[in-house]
Amino acid sequence: MKRTTSTSKTSKHRAATTRKRPSRMPRGMDPAEWQARVELAAAYRLTAMMGWSDMLGTHISCRVPGTHDQFLINPYGVLFEEMTASDLIKCDVEGRKLSESPYEVNEAGFTIHSAIHMNSLNADAVMHCHTQYGVAVASQKDGLLPLTQMALTALSLVRYHDFEGVAQNLDERERLVKDLGDGGMLILRNHGTLTVGATIAEMFARMQRLERACKFQITAMTGGAELNRIPEEIVNHTLEQGKEIYNKGGRGEGGRLLWSALLRKLDKESPDYAS
Repeated sequence: MKRTTSTSKTSKHRAATTRKRPSRMPRGMDPAEWQARVELAAAYRLTAMMGWSDMLGTHISCRVPGTHDQFLINPYGVLFEEMTASDLIKCDVEGRKLSESPYEVNEAGFTIHSAIHMNSLNADAVMHCHTQYGVAVASQKDGLLPLTQMALTALSLVRYHDFEGVAQNLDERERLVKDLGDGGMLILRNHGTLTVGATIAEMFARMQRLERACKFQITAMTGGAELNRIPEEIVNHTLEQGKEIYNKGGRGEGGRLLWSALLRKLDKESPDYAS
């Protein structure tokens, strides 16, 4: 009986993570592009649910499957909480629209995204936020500190880019790419946070880890009590554990389990994202 129950639970879990979500693909659209649109719209809705959005500010983008220089990004004027797959704009590396929309692409936002997409390996998806805790840590001289487990499992991927003003200068692209290097999380000093991923799932899961690490740090530092510093040997050990958990073969690889769970939540609470 126990074996039967376990199999039943496994089957239900697989069905929940692989079931088809509501979708209204426009006639003539490549199915791979539509799937990318659905997942990117989901990322926008979930960002709003998490409280990470900044009204019309910040962006999440992904490469159009099968292309090198075409991307999907939010129309400047649509709130994250109302984003749908069909709302998203397809654009080129300069932010020029390749699909019809009554809205434009925010040039300053796309300067950052296009630079990362075009020059960084495994950056098919890019997410940039201005959250309360992310901006707070980005404004601290020492950046993200090795204070918590969440920070330590993220720190091996964290890199920094100095503030240069609103990102309208195309020359900044080269410096952004150089500063990100081989990292997956970029703290934009005095500005915000950014994560990249080979998939939307990986990008979003990385932002979730970085955001929580920033939140824990600010909360601990404003609590009034002396901080408990972690010994260096434990810091180094935990950094290696983080790599094992989230790298290839680890239980957190690519953010797949988290992403499947979040999509199930979204299907229940806001299913029209896939329209």
